[in-house]
Amino acid sequence: MNKILTIIKREYLSRVKKKTFIIMTIVGPLLMAGLMIVPVFIAKMSDSVYEIAIVDDTRLFYTEFKDGNNVKFTELNVNIDIALELLKESKFDAVLHIPSTGFHAPSSLRFFADKAINMNAKLFAESILEKEFESMKLAHAGIDPEVLRATQTKINIQSIRLQNDGNTQTDYPEVSMALGIFGGIMIYFFVFLFGAQVMRGVMEEKTNRIVEIIVSSVKPFQLMMGKIIGIALVGLTQFSIWIILTATIISGAGLALPDVFNPASSQQMNAESGVMGTLNATGSMQPTTNIEVNNNSLNQILESLRAINISVMIVSFIFYFLGGYLLYAALFAAVGSAVDNEADTQQFMLPITIPMIFSIIMAQIVMTNPSGPVAFWLSIIPFTSPIIMMVRIPFGVPLIDLWISAILLILGFLATTWLAGKIYRTGILMYGKKPSYKELWKWIKYS
Repeated sequence: MNKILTIIKREYLSRVKKKTFIIMTIVGPLLMAGLMIVPVFIAKMSDSVYEIAIVDDTRLFYTEFKDGNNVKFTELNVNIDIALELLKESKFDAVLHIPSTGFHAPSSLRFFADKAINMNAKLFAESILEKEFESMKLAHAGIDPEVLRATQTKINIQSIRLQNDGNTQTDYPEVSMALGIFGGIMIYFFVFLFGAQVMRGVMEEKTNRIVEIIVSSVKPFQLMMGKIIGIALVGLTQFSIWIILTATIISGAGLALPDVFNPASSQQMNAESGVMGTLNATGSMQPTTNIEVNNNSLNQILESLRAINISVMIVSFIFYFLGGYLLYAALFAAVGSAVDNEADTQQFMLPITIPMIFSIIMAQIVMTNPSGPVAFWLSIIPFTSPIIMMVRIPFGVPLIDLWISAILLILGFLATTWLAGKIYRTGILMYGKKPSYKELWKWIKYS
């Protein structure tokens, strides 16, 4: 045991002292925080006003174009030719032409621009025209547009989960799906990242003949276990630092630039684009601004996050990361010990990678029915459970499923470690020979 601890210490310290580890530990949180901060900052910086000139030959729609969504409308009482000349002189960003036949032939509407068209502005103008065209057609048919709008109802059925103690809890499957796929992808990423480090580390020691000196004082199995556990601790250390630094950077950015990351401004912008209506108890229209809808959506997201047991998510992530990593790292170590160069690893990597790739593919099916038989079996099979169980956990998993999955994952790790140890003890001292699957089977059967 002392020898394994010595190897773990050596593997851990030799990696955390490397410049690449220090650089990636610092750069990683910057990149992750940047992926969240930069798009918001760029979106705010690009919120310039896009000015559209309106040439309405029908004289029916001038008053309906209200500024909003960073779009400004300007009425032009000139013909389209003069408007296009003004466009060429950069007086406007675009010209919307509604010909005299526009109401009867909507396909005759034209949107002119001398540069790349702002799709947000174009869609905003289209939404205004669609609403007005519908209102005019309804009025022509003798139907009050406001009555028709009042009958339009958006259905959003609230999900309620009955708990074992008889209480109820609001369920938010959309947020659970997002957390589940995020957890599964992170497991996939870290298992392959640090598993590949194990394989390269074994190959490096074998190629440099350092392993011949090491195995003179420790058993090959002890060397393999020490290397696997040592790199696992490196992974946990780096992951923990990434989480802390990323959260710190994002929080600091929110405090330093409240105007950029304050959702109130975007909500106010949406509120300017119009109001929606709902029927109150008396049957009359009660206007509801988009800002209220956005506030309700934000509150629902926050409530859904509170409904999910984050501590269980974190503990489960650590367990399934370690379990999945230890299971696959043993196989990576076996592959690294069997070959002399990285080019020869390709033939042995496919059987190892297929279960992980299959898990990512099946995650979509599992999310649609997280309590179904496919989700159950894939979440207890050791080769797929690290990813699939992380996908299922945000939806709520029966305790018996967790116990079965955890026990089988531990047994799977022990089995793969025993199998990999058989290959490792022979392959680590083999040089100049390109092994086949038949050769590996012989190494496994050696007593």
